[in-house]
Amino acid sequence: MAGSDSRPFFLNLIKIRLPVPGVVSIFHRISGVFLFIAIPWFVYLLELSLKSDEGFEQVTRLLNQTFSKLLLIVILLSLIHHLFAGIRFLLTDFDIGLDKQQSKNTAWLVIILGIISFVLIMFGVCS
Repeated sequence: MAGSDSRPFFLNLIKIRLPVPGVVSIFHRISGVFLFIAIPWFVYLLELSLKSDEGFEQVTRLLNQTFSKLLLIVILLSLIHHLFAGIRFLLTDFDIGLDKQQSKNTAWLVIILGIISFVLIMFGVCS
């Protein structure tokens, strides 16, 4: 058994083509970690804004900076993707969408709904 192992010993992760459900799963995990890491920042901003009027103005100035706006956009994207992918995984817990084609379709649905929701929210915020 030890001498006839023909499996590769080096796995090149760049050359592996991951299916769409796998990509959605990985981004679901990444977005969850990112949202978890963002919690202390939001708690700090909330605490600062509730302290006084000057604190509220400081939070407003902080959130009007370009880096903060970009960070909020990434957090919004993470939240939207995590929501839709989480619903997809809850449905798979109830044995809905387990077939290969259904899994691929629901993964694409998560991506499409995420993009549409993000665009609608951004147009609503910017107008």
